[in-house]
Amino acid sequence: QLQLVESGGGLVQPGGSLRLSCAASGFSLDHYAIGWFRQAPGKEREGVSCISSSDGSTYYADSVKGRFTISRNNAKNTVYLQMNSLKPEDTAVYYCRADTLITVQAMCVTYYFGSWGQGTQVTVSS
Repeated sequence: QLQLVESGGGLVQPGGSLRLSCAASGFSLDHYAIGWFRQAPGKEREGVSCISSSDGSTYYADSVKGRFTISRNNAKNTVYLQMNSLKPEDTAVYYCRADTLITVQAMCVTYYFGSWGQGTQVTVSS
């Protein structure tokens, strides 16, 4: 079964850090661009950061630029999202998605229909 599993979320104070992981099972991430998306209560899902399969190019939403870093370890079949200087407005359920033949910029602004994984909850609160 092809699956992406998100983990690493939690409760953190403003200014804190978390590292999310997106692990693939049943297939190799090598040839896929991977994106992190988030959905806050009452809001539409939005693209946060995306990373290409080939040249390592990345894209970040303006709201997270300079605070979040996306990376991938193909040997571990995992993509990470390092989140620093977290703000209350980063509170959301975070999901990852795989896609092919797409630029990172296009991927992060694409509204994907269909099913998603269970996501991982990030709550930033004092």
